[in-house]
Amino acid sequence: MANKTLLVAQREYLENVRTKTFWIGILAFPILIAISLGAGYVLAKLKQTQAYAVVDLGNSPADGAAASGLAERIEKQARSGDMAALARLLASDQEMSGAMAEIAKDLGDQLAPLRGKAGDDPTVTPPEVPDDVREKLFERLQKLPADSLQRLMQEQQAMATAKRYQRRSLAELGLAELPPAEQRQRLGQMVQKGELFAFFVVGAAPNERLDDFLYVSNNYTDNSLRDWYGTAATKVVQRLRIAEAKIPASVAQRLREEVAFRAEKAGKDGKTSPVTAADKGSGFAPMAFVYLLWIAVITAAQMLLTNTVEEKSNRIIEVLLSSVSPGQLMQGKIWGIGATGLTLTISWALCALLGIWVAEWLLAGTDLTALAAAKDPLYLASFIVYFLLGYLLYAAILVGLGSVTNSLKEAQNLLQPVFVLLIIPLVSMMFIVQEPNGLVAKVLSYVPLFTPFIMMNRAGGPPEVYEYVITTLLLLASVWLAFRFAGKIFRVGVLMTGNPPKLKEILGWLRQS
Repeated sequence: MANKTLLVAQREYLENVRTKTFWIGILAFPILIAISLGAGYVLAKLKQTQAYAVVDLGNSPADGAAASGLAERIEKQARSGDMAALARLLASDQEMSGAMAEIAKDLGDQLAPLRGKAGDDPTVTPPEVPDDVREKLFERLQKLPADSLQRLMQEQQAMATAKRYQRRSLAELGLAELPPAEQRQRLGQMVQKGELFAFFVVGAAPNERLDDFLYVSNNYTDNSLRDWYGTAATKVVQRLRIAEAKIPASVAQRLREEVAFRAEKAGKDGKTSPVTAADKGSGFAPMAFVYLLWIAVITAAQMLLTNTVEEKSNRIIEVLLSSVSPGQLMQGKIWGIGATGLTLTISWALCALLGIWVAEWLLAGTDLTALAAAKDPLYLASFIVYFLLGYLLYAAILVGLGSVTNSLKEAQNLLQPVFVLLIIPLVSMMFIVQEPNGLVAKVLSYVPLFTPFIMMNRAGGPPEVYEYVITTLLLLASVWLAFRFAGKIFRVGVLMTGNPPKLKEILGWLRQS
């Protein structure tokens, strides 16, 4: 009996893996995942520079946005992050050429406190770049010719925001001598024509009111420029108000200091240690495994259903039943398609490991420790075990449904209730990751239809050992019962033709010994 079941399983497995479409399907899914993950990174690199202008109501048209104006202060503040990164780059041991070498030579001893401390030890916080160094860097860059500045921005990764946002001066646009009202009108026309992404209006009296600060753009979905410039403007206005109130700088600094709780985790001995990127990745990694598990189980189980219905409608099953019993045929089909699904999941796991290796190679220097959880052998082993148990449970249900239908259309109608149940693990993924040991997660873990997905989702918790034991035993018992009931339905339904049996008839088959 076992030999015949094995022969059926071998036939089902080879029938699938010998086809080109099977291997195309295996490769297609990882490629789609890679494209979806890489698209955001690539598109961010391809995002066009957003050009903007600033109208400073605090400056008269005659002085054309003097260097002491609020707009210039905001610009310096907005670019301070770039200037700090550039200063650290200049203080490093890298060889500089052209404009960068000249700037490094001019700053000279002012970069000395940063030398020898720029990236030597990643665990040590680098020293703060002095404000005067940032301002001098900003002033030097402003004096560079437009083509040299553009080339420098393209070459230097440190100048991140410079690549994303470009300020167009009113003088460059030929608007410096116009009244503010006319400046706004002309800038509005440029925004309408797409010559500018946006323009800002900086209020005349920031110490008193802020209702005349404006942001004008026809793009209503991308607020990155507005948020970036607004953050810088907030800091500048705060400093102005603090200075007007004659609050000492040290006191102001203490008043503005934000409370930032340092995240740590507790060990078994009660001692705490810092939370790393790998820890955070291990908390969210189960979501990716659950999603893949869901796809793998559904793909394999639906493959079994389709195969059963097609062979029944083509009368091939009648030929097979002349050599094997219904039970042997059903079990052989389940195990054969299961081996096919296992090949699928192992191939996806290997593709995922290969993808992580390629990412680490292409993005050398980028912190990818959050992906370490995907290489955890325990996660990978749990994924394989839960796939097999989940597949066997749903395979028994679907092969029973397939045996009582005569066409794929009828089978799809019966599948709807099963798919409705399968949506629950997906919609609850984020909730369970956030509360892996909460009441909802624990209750759903003991529902056999959800057990593989929920327990995989809770792996970052992790659950107690006794929960793994009890839920696994329940799942195994459910698989045994599902096989038994499916065998009774398959034995009768696989040879039936005509209209599908009613629920009362199916229940009658289950009561038969």
